Amino acid sequence: MSSGHILVVDDEPDIRNLVKEILEDEGFEVSIAESGETARQARRKRRPDLILLDIWMDDVDGITLLREWSEGGSLPCPVIIMSGHATVETAVEATRLGAYDFIEKPISLAKLLLVVNRALESEKLQQENLGLKRQAQPVSEPSGKSEVMQALREQAKRIAQHNTWVLISGEAGAGKEVVARYIHAQSALRDHPFVEVSVGSMSAEHSATELFGSEEGDRIVYGRLEQANGGTLMLGNISDMDLQTQARLLSVFQTHSFLRMGGTEPVPVDIRVIATTSRDLEQEVREGRFREDLYYHLNVVPLTVPPLREHSEDVPELLNFYVDRFVVQENLPYREFSIAAQNRLRNYGWPGNNRELKNLVQRLLILGQGPVIEVDEVEGVLQNTAEAAEIGRFSANLPLDLPLREAREQFEKVYLEHQLQEVGGSVGKLAKRVGMERTHLYRKLRGLGIDFKKGSD
Repeated sequence: MSSGHILVVDDEPDIRNLVKEILEDEGFEVSIAESGETARQARRKRRPDLILLDIWMDDVDGITLLREWSEGGSLPCPVIIMSGHATVETAVEATRLGAYDFIEKPISLAKLLLVVNRALESEKLQQENLGLKRQAQPVSEPSGKSEVMQALREQAKRIAQHNTWVLISGEAGAGKEVVARYIHAQSALRDHPFVEVSVGSMSAEHSATELFGSEEGDRIVYGRLEQANGGTLMLGNISDMDLQTQARLLSVFQTHSFLRMGGTEPVPVDIRVIATTSRDLEQEVREGRFREDLYYHLNVVPLTVPPLREHSEDVPELLNFYVDRFVVQENLPYREFSIAAQNRLRNYGWPGNNRELKNLVQRLLILGQGPVIEVDEVEGVLQNTAEAAEIGRFSANLPLDLPLREAREQFEKVYLEHQLQEVGGSVGKLAKRVGMERTHLYRKLRGLGIDFKKGSD
């Protein structure tokens, strides 16, 4: 694959062709446009990674095009202005509209290549920074020295050497996104885009625009497919995708092209797909929630990320990793886990996997005091986590069509029954635990029909 796609817009054929030859010699794919209108058409046909734009053209000037392209708040890619007659006012306006740099005519080819490479590198770093901010677990590789994790890394490295598609399965929070990024980083596409799409966060009505982009007159919005062109597209939680979008995505995989929403011209696309799922996709297919043909397109190479409980010997290493990360990145106070605390967490079930461990470390650093995290402090956090999960499970099953009073009473009943069990049936301890006056608590328990022993205080 090339180093990127560059659109050269200039009404002077000698300059167009010279710049095209120079850039192609450097390994770039180059499209040319001799006017503002053909530049619009070229952008519609294929998303460029960078645009070299002349200011003065007969039909539409470069500043007008810049203004059109920046209507969404920012330019869709770096734009470098080429001009032999630019004024200070023109330069200021182009900069205000987001132009990356100016190159004066006659063009210095050495400066041209320098500015082009700098612009592309700057764009790449910006996209990587955005990607890091979106990551739940910004880890360079799947962590852990256990045999299970060593085998996972070796398998991921072997897969990375081939541009086959990958379906990564595993429980929520186990680190599937980290493995996907690791495969991309180890592959021949490492210098090309890595674009992540969280399918679960997209509504059915917005998923088409998010993936395929849109056209409305001269206004073009590039979707994630075009942003990933030439690189890797990661589809997170693919099982959450609605059937209509599944059908459109399957067509893309079969034809290697698609139509933007509102568009009429097919857009070619060449991507590697890595999909992740926390559900059994075969079961989803059997129950009619996932297309069988799409499943077989995605499941070229299956890879399973083990839950944390299956490599609990890695827990101490992960604890230290997240302590260091939060100390450095969020300026939290450094604290270390005692051996007893580490042993307790090695024997914990970790239903939320690595994500739960990360959240536990962050909570202990924010709320705790002292240089050492002891086992009793860990027990308190684990107990609160279990209670929150119990309440969350109840809330998820609570009918939402109940009147507010009835819904509140159902919640209070489950909550107080759970708390009463935790304190061994003592109403006195329960009153302190939930912060209620005892006489009022007695009335509440009777009113909710909760069985208790008055003499158990």
